[in-house]
Amino acid sequence: MTQMKDHQGEEGFVEFRDPDAREIAESAHWQFFEQRMRMRRSMRHFSSDPVPISLVRKAVELATTAPSGANKQPWTFCIVGEAGLKRQIREAAEAEEYKNYHGRMSEDWLEDLRPFGTDHHKAFLEDAPYLIAIFKQLYGESNAGSGGRQKHYYVNESLGIATGILISALQMCGLCSLTHTPSPMNFLEKILERPENERAYLLIPTGWPHPSAKVPNIGKKPVHKMVYEYL
Repeated sequence: MTQMKDHQGEEGFVEFRDPDAREIAESAHWQFFEQRMRMRRSMRHFSSDPVPISLVRKAVELATTAPSGANKQPWTFCIVGEAGLKRQIREAAEAEEYKNYHGRMSEDWLEDLRPFGTDHHKAFLEDAPYLIAIFKQLYGESNAGSGGRQKHYYVNESLGIATGILISALQMCGLCSLTHTPSPMNFLEKILERPENERAYLLIPTGWPHPSAKVPNIGKKPVHKMVYEYL
């Protein structure tokens, strides 16, 4: 076993404690988490029923606990519920998606999308009670208003981890979500008036599923084709 460096008494370090860790591994909490994750589907048909904003805020808050390169936390989460802004985002996204479906996308790409029944119409961007726009920060602002820049590391990797936690948190509180990636997405930066150092990364509509919602009849690859163990 590798000898652990002793940081006892060093400035900048605190002792880590998680007394429930081993009990959780065998508890009903873990079984419930597995059940909820296996229920997760990408949702394009949302109910108009209101969603407590506290649920969305808590899910976003948990996403910000994600690890990141040098702990720079290079992300910004924008929760959008105002109807006028959602309308602007839908119109801008549909304009880009129309170009995608009518020329930008290859025939192979369009063929791969057929099982999902998608097109350039994106009603879910207005139907969903909330949109969570995720922005990556290319660099940070230095302290004391000096105008300097802080370097950020592994930005895309950090954002990917945070997004995974966000989707899991939404799923755990019963909300459905969709990872929507209209390309290009720079219209989000303009509509939401984000600063120069931010670039749109992902757009996640979230809410309760519509009572008559349907999802594609597709499955996942067998686990043995995705997971290899070296024990």
